[in-house]
Amino acid sequence: MSPAVRPLRIGMVSPYSFHVPGGVQFHIRDLAEHLLGMGHHVSVLAPSDEDTELPPYMVSAGRAMPLPYNGSVARISFGPLASSRVKRWLAEGDFDVLHVHEPSSPSLSMLAMWAATGPIVATFHTSNPRSRAMLAAYPLLRPGFEKLSARIAVSEDARRTVVDHLGGDAVVIPNGVFVDRFAAALPRPEWEGTDQRPTLAFLGRLDEPRKGLQVLTAALSEILRSYPGARLLVLGRGDAAEALEVVADDRAACSAIELLGALEDDAKASLLRSVDAYVGPHTGGESFGIVLVEAMSAGAPVIASDLGAFRRVLEDGELGLLVRTGDAAELASGIVSLLDDRTEARARADRASVAVRRYDWSRVAAQILDVYDTVTIGADRVGEDPRLGLFARWRPRVG
Repeated sequence: MSPAVRPLRIGMVSPYSFHVPGGVQFHIRDLAEHLLGMGHHVSVLAPSDEDTELPPYMVSAGRAMPLPYNGSVARISFGPLASSRVKRWLAEGDFDVLHVHEPSSPSLSMLAMWAATGPIVATFHTSNPRSRAMLAAYPLLRPGFEKLSARIAVSEDARRTVVDHLGGDAVVIPNGVFVDRFAAALPRPEWEGTDQRPTLAFLGRLDEPRKGLQVLTAALSEILRSYPGARLLVLGRGDAAEALEVVADDRAACSAIELLGALEDDAKASLLRSVDAYVGPHTGGESFGIVLVEAMSAGAPVIASDLGAFRRVLEDGELGLLVRTGDAAELASGIVSLLDDRTEARARADRASVAVRRYDWSRVAAQILDVYDTVTIGADRVGEDPRLGLFARWRPRVG
């Protein structure tokens, strides 16, 4: 680390368990590891089941419970015992800055925001423009939000959710990606296609309808009319039964789908380096589009739904092809046109490979560190709020 950069003690809170990791958890993990590599001290507090392996910089706050949230199922910790563990972690951490993620969800992040004083930064990941629950909960959330020193939103969509539901504003700092890890990944022959037998990739939770796998499988029969040898490589956790039901009576379509399950990061990068196109058929609930950025980093041509967040990442179609959200016929036509015109697809992918550098962690973390510096210069360290919180009267024994 440069002598001009002062090392910080950073406490980071994950609202969601790493037992079934998603975009928020990967963001927290990658940011923590980048900051550690720069010489900062980072401790991440997260829910964790007993059988979940955590890296040395993560501290378990105990078991998580499933909670339906924003079209998905979040695994969170909340309640008196979790509150007690948050306070103990804060007391032991002696942090310069506390960074909580998604503090509007009932989670460790909310508890930490309530429990702490001093420099507190919050990152908002969710785009939920019509959340009645968030509006109803605002009187409960407001005292905690008033303590925030700075707010970060990962996208304009997430910022709009903050403005509309919580008041105030947030600086937009996007999700980060280790771009070179994807760009330098080696393709695997078993995942590579040919002009007549192209390979398509989908990444996401298989049993979350908003990820759009059912839209893509519905488009597959039409794609196979033009490219009978095409394959769809599906990477992700969950039960794909509902999405595959769309093609249950189409033997060719069923044979073209390969379920790869969950892959490690290196294998995911190799997959994206190998395929002829990455498909993002999501139907909603996306505030950014990190999977598009990963595909762009790997050099894969991208076709995606024209969600606002995806449109911004793909610069209105300059960096990837956009199709009408939820329209299987238009998705099929778009994929066929992309495969028919490899020259144009490659030109978009080449532009994307340059543009995606703005999301590299070297740049994103620098922006976050600027926020840390702003809120910590001349400020006291993070401490415990002496005012009574929701669970302050509870004194459970911490095992």
